[in-house]
Amino acid sequence: MRLYFVAILSLLGSVLAWSQEKPVYFTTEQLPDLVKCLPAPPEKGTPAFKLDVQRYNWGKQERKDPARAEMARRDAVWTYEALLDELDDNFGMAVSEEKTPAIWNVLERSLRTVDQIRVAPKAWFHRIRPFEYFKETTLTGEDDVLRGEGSYPSGHTIRSWLAAMLLSEVNPAVADYVYSRAWEYGNSRVIAGAHWQSDVDASRVAASIGFASLQASPEFQEDMAAAREEFSRLSIGRDYFVKITEVVPDVVLEIRYFSTYNFVGSRVDGYEEPTALLTKEAADSLKAVSDDVKAQGYRLKIYDAYRPQKAVSHFVRWAADRSDTLMKKAFYPDLDKSVLFEQEYIMEKSGHSRGSTVDLTLIDGITGKDIDMGGTFDWFGPESHPDFCGNPDTGEYNGDNHKSPASRSITPEQFANRMVLREAMLRHGFKALDSEWWHFTLRDEPFPDTYFTFPVE
Repeated sequence: MRLYFVAILSLLGSVLAWSQEKPVYFTTEQLPDLVKCLPAPPEKGTPAFKLDVQRYNWGKQERKDPARAEMARRDAVWTYEALLDELDDNFGMAVSEEKTPAIWNVLERSLRTVDQIRVAPKAWFHRIRPFEYFKETTLTGEDDVLRGEGSYPSGHTIRSWLAAMLLSEVNPAVADYVYSRAWEYGNSRVIAGAHWQSDVDASRVAASIGFASLQASPEFQEDMAAAREEFSRLSIGRDYFVKITEVVPDVVLEIRYFSTYNFVGSRVDGYEEPTALLTKEAADSLKAVSDDVKAQGYRLKIYDAYRPQKAVSHFVRWAADRSDTLMKKAFYPDLDKSVLFEQEYIMEKSGHSRGSTVDLTLIDGITGKDIDMGGTFDWFGPESHPDFCGNPDTGEYNGDNHKSPASRSITPEQFANRMVLREAMLRHGFKALDSEWWHFTLRDEPFPDTYFTFPVE
C-alpha cells in the first residue's frame, strides 16, 4: 500500500513539474476536484458493472474488424500530435505547431491544463483495468505501461473529448464530424481493453468540466480568439474558388455526388448544388485543357472537383457500414467492402478538398456522347488504373490485363481515348493519379496543406 501511494505521489509530482515547465491556464489546485465531482466507478456485481463486462466483450468482438482495430491502435498513441492528427481529418486543415501556431497553442495549453485533473481520481479510486481483471492482454500492447495505474477515468478520452470541444469552438461548422470521431476515440479504449465503458463515459463528463473551467481564464479567451482568427485567415475558402463553368464555358457537368448514381447510392453530404468549384489557378489551367481537346473534336465532362471535408467523412462512414452494399454491382463487384480502407479506395482525407483536383472525361464535341474509356468513373478496381492494358508513359497499348480479378480488358481504342485525356491534362500543368484514369491535380496547387470545409453551392 505504501509503495502504491509513493508511486501516485511520484506521478502527481511529474505532472505538476511538467505543467510548471510549460504554461497552463490553471494549476491543479485551481481546477475542480474530480474525486468530488464524479461518482465512484461501478462495484463488482452491480448492474452497471455487468454492463461494463458486456461492453468489454463487445470490444473484443470489434477487434475482429481490421479497420476498427487499426483505429484503436492509432488512438492509443499518447501524444498531442497523434491525437490531433486523428481529429483534424474532420476539422478542415492539418493542425501543427509550425503551420497553425495559434490553433496549436490554445489546444496544447488547454490539454496540458486539463490533463492535471485525471491524476487525483486515478489515485483515489485506483480501479483495476479490464485487461488486468480478466488476466488478458490489451489489443494495443500497452500492458506494461498501464498495469497498476488506475483505470478511472480515461486520460485518452478526456483528451479527445476536450480536443473535440476546442476544435468545434474554432470551427463550429464541423462540430458534428469532430465529435463523432472523438466519440469513437473513447470507444477505442474499450476495444483496446485498457478501460471499462464507465471509465470512458465519466471521462467525457470530466473533459466537459475541464472545458467549462477554461472559460474563466482571460488568457484562454484571448488565445481562442487568436485561434479563430488564424483559422478564418487560413480557410480563405470560397473567395479563392470559382465555378468551373464561369471560366470554362464549354464543359458539361455531371456531378455524381449531387445525384444518387454514385458508389454510396445517395446524395453526398456537402453537395448542395449540382455545380463544380476549383481554385482560380486550377480553373485557368483547365481552360487551357478545354481549348486543347476542343481543337481535337472533344469537350470535357466534369464528374467532381472541389470536395468538402464533410463529403469525405460521409464516404468514411459509408465504408465502415459493411451492410450497405446497394451499389456494389455497379462500382465494386469484385471487392469485399472490408478492403476499401486497406486498399485506399476510401481515405480520411482527399486531395479534392484542397480545391485543385478534378475528376473528368471526354465527350464527342458534336454528338455530346461520352467517349468510350472502357470503364466507368469511380470503378473500384485495377481496370481504372492508367497503366491497365498499356503504358501511360509511352501511350502504347499492350493488352496486359493480368491485374483484373475477372479477366476484364479494354481495347486499343479505349486505351488511346484515355491517353488523349491524360496527355492534354499533363500538357497544361496537371499531374495524374496512378489508380484512376479520370483523376488529375494541378501540379502547383495553391493550397497544398489546407482541406476546405465549405459546401459546394
